[in-house]
Amino acid sequence: MTEADGGPLAVVVAPANRHDSLVLQDILEAVVIEPPDPHTELKQHLCLDKAFDGAPSEATVKVFGYEPHIRRIGEEKKDEKGRKRHKARRYVVERTISWLNRCRAILIRWDKKAENYLGFIQLACALLWFRRRHRLTT
Repeated sequence: MTEADGGPLAVVVAPANRHDSLVLQDILEAVVIEPPDPHTELKQHLCLDKAFDGAPSEATVKVFGYEPHIRRIGEEKKDEKGRKRHKARRYVVERTISWLNRCRAILIRWDKKAENYLGFIQLACALLWFRRRHRLTT
């Protein structure tokens, strides 16, 4: 899970043969930044792709206080005349994965224990956030 202007907000290690919708609850529990109170005026929106299209995923998102936006590929937000208003920002996730692939210990998993591998990923994510914030403040 990534933030549009920054880097990763949550990291979960799961087997490659496990469907994304089955780890959604684990991902939402791993978010390191607390969302605003859902009972206030500010709603916290969460955009998901078609892998999460279904009632169980939508219910999980609502339990965590997010407003789900699940769109299929090719189904973009359109205005009254049927024109696309804003292009989807799917590049954010791919960009973050590309940044993480620069770390050799993450690109090729040498660790047998998932805890050790998760530690490397969390360290790399912290470095991404630090570099991003340092670049924005200078």
